[in-house]
Amino acid sequence: MLEAKTLDLESNKRKEVPFGYTDRPKFTFIDLFAGIGGFRMAFQNLKGECVFTSEWDKYAQKTYEANYGEKPHGDITKINEADIPDHDVLCAGFPCQAFSIAGKKGGFDDTRGTLFFDVARIIKHKQPKAFFLENVKGLKMHDKGITLQTILNVLREDLGYYVPEPEVINAKDFGVPQNRERIFIVGFRKDLDVESFEYPEPVKENKVFEDIKEESEVSVKYYLSTTYLDTLRRHKERHKQKGNGFGYMVIPDDGIANAIVVGGMGRERNLVYDDRLTNFKPITRIKGEVNREGIRKMTPREWARLQGFPDEFIVDSVSDVQIYKQLGNSVAVPAIQATAEQLLEKIL
Repeated sequence: MLEAKTLDLESNKRKEVPFGYTDRPKFTFIDLFAGIGGFRMAFQNLKGECVFTSEWDKYAQKTYEANYGEKPHGDITKINEADIPDHDVLCAGFPCQAFSIAGKKGGFDDTRGTLFFDVARIIKHKQPKAFFLENVKGLKMHDKGITLQTILNVLREDLGYYVPEPEVINAKDFGVPQNRERIFIVGFRKDLDVESFEYPEPVKENKVFEDIKEESEVSVKYYLSTTYLDTLRRHKERHKQKGNGFGYMVIPDDGIANAIVVGGMGRERNLVYDDRLTNFKPITRIKGEVNREGIRKMTPREWARLQGFPDEFIVDSVSDVQIYKQLGNSVAVPAIQATAEQLLEKIL
């Protein structure tokens, strides 16, 4: 059973922050599994007012509050849907989880115990005009396609929304130099009589890493040590001998970044060349020396730019470890915003 909880919706006061509330909003939305507010950034850019946010990670909450002036409410599974304010659009980048359908029809009850269930129960109770859901590309094939089909069954049959076929959208087609594919799912309340929806066409502007590269010399802490670089090279060579392409990559200035991800080789597959370093004295404990080839990790600011966050977005309210994690988990703002524009045309 969900724990009923009355929300103190007035507890988050307006503050002097880069991205506070929207003046003269045209619509309202809520931000679930909000992370650091990629959905919020996109919808506020389109004159929307965020009336509720949920994010359980305490470090993501800190970054969110630094930028938007409010601390998100915590675990959505502990929040009663009746306590959430009315809204026009529900936004959610919910985690992908398998469902226990065990011979059932793959409907609403079969999603209990998953975080999608919390999205569905809120839609069912609040009946927003539209929703916008985002997930990893792998959702299409997750559990042999059963997961996605169950989600669509719930949205279409149980909740009664018009849901066009989901689309895989690549961030690189919307003005950021990152090859990042994500599945988008939008839906519209039946009484709005929406019968068609076109996902946005790619923009003509094709950016490369140089367009988002740091303008001046960055800290030596981002440069790899000779020992670590040698380790990465040996690791890549071992995989090459096995016939696969795993291993580090150095993105040229005229290239496009791989998807920034959390863990594994997330940062090592997006190394870059930068020969502007003038002080090679380490400021962190490293084995060996700082490499003289100019090979470094991308900075948090560069990752933020890869996700389409403006430079006013605060990335230093938490440690580098945490902000890399948060940015790797974020949505790409321009791709969200382009799709949101199409969605809003149908409901405003």
